[in-house]
Amino acid sequence: MTTSTIAGKAKKAPLLNNLLLLFLLAMIFANIGGNMYGPLLPLYLKSLNASVGQIGLFFTLSQVIPLALQILGGWISDTLGRLRAIAIGSVVGIFMYIALILAPTWQWLLLAMAFQAITGALIGPSFDAFIAEYSSEENRARVFGISQMLFAIVAVLGPPLGGWLAGAYGFRFMLIVAAGMYVIATVMRVSMAREAARGGESKPQKLSVTGLKDNLGTMFGLLAAGGVITWILITDGVRDTSFALSINLLPLYMQQVGGLSIQQIGWMNGAFGLFMMLLMIPGGWLADKKGERVGIALGFILVGIALGMLVYMPTTNPWLYASGWALAGAGVGLLTPAYQSLISKAVPKKVRGTAFGLFSTSLGLVSLPAPWIGAQLWERVAPRVPFTITAVVALLSVIPVWLKFKLPKDANLADG
Repeated sequence: MTTSTIAGKAKKAPLLNNLLLLFLLAMIFANIGGNMYGPLLPLYLKSLNASVGQIGLFFTLSQVIPLALQILGGWISDTLGRLRAIAIGSVVGIFMYIALILAPTWQWLLLAMAFQAITGALIGPSFDAFIAEYSSEENRARVFGISQMLFAIVAVLGPPLGGWLAGAYGFRFMLIVAAGMYVIATVMRVSMAREAARGGESKPQKLSVTGLKDNLGTMFGLLAAGGVITWILITDGVRDTSFALSINLLPLYMQQVGGLSIQQIGWMNGAFGLFMMLLMIPGGWLADKKGERVGIALGFILVGIALGMLVYMPTTNPWLYASGWALAGAGVGLLTPAYQSLISKAVPKKVRGTAFGLFSTSLGLVSLPAPWIGAQLWERVAPRVPFTITAVVALLSVIPVWLKFKLPKDANLADG
């Protein structure tokens, strides 16, 4: 067989194999449920008699536990295997839904957030690392784009379904339906992990303090080197803090200032998810062809403009609000595959899970007080203020992204 024939066959190979497709199907079931309640969680808190200030405090406190777990979750993924970590996290997630459904007051929802933190710490880093390991550097952003496009179906279906069920039957009924979908996903994930235990993950490493130190040592060395990983950490810390000021208050703004109903807010989130999904594949293609910084910079510009539209739009017409949500979704669609591709290329394969967990931890630490600060700005200054800060920071982030988000041409860390 000639080299050209081999190359031709390689080009025809699908970007997503059967295992990855099944993996994504389970993620879709799990996260339809999550997106049914996630965007409406501030309104659920309000229905449990939480004030705006208490809602800001709730989201601040709910970030504390993930800070202690994200790095450990990524390391467990690197050590035991991606599918094992995801299966363990999924089982814990069932207890999260039980706590959400049975919570008598808004304070009790913090218990649900504790279970959610454990689940996210195990699943989040494993998701990105698993996808990175089933792609080459040449098409990695496109694989992330396709994966995220399929995954984004949940952001299209979840919020409108959750809004309709909550509006028609109440929050707890909606949560019961979401929990049912999550149980289906958990069964699929546990089955995949058992199958992997007889194949690619049949010889997991042992969890040890030495292994954790080695992984962290590698990561902190990259962070201190002053390269692209360092600048991702710095710029994302500033961006994440600014977004945390306002993102959890947006449903309240749409309801109290924009005059939208719960069902309409659900449809707004659906418009966001739809356009995010539509831009995932073009975003991945753009990152592979023109470089990750192009997609990231363009995404920030769209998100900044969208937030300005949502907050300063002189009308309560839901269709015009939907255009702002759609533009924000397009921006995130361009950002997401480019960011994931850039991080996966900039770190060695053996610490990818730890890397994604470390980024989540460091960014969460910086942005920890931001939801509470955003709520204070809303109550003491004006509701528009936290959203304005977020929009300005998104636009200014384009400068360091364009100047610093460059991988060395001879970099080959990803397979090391």
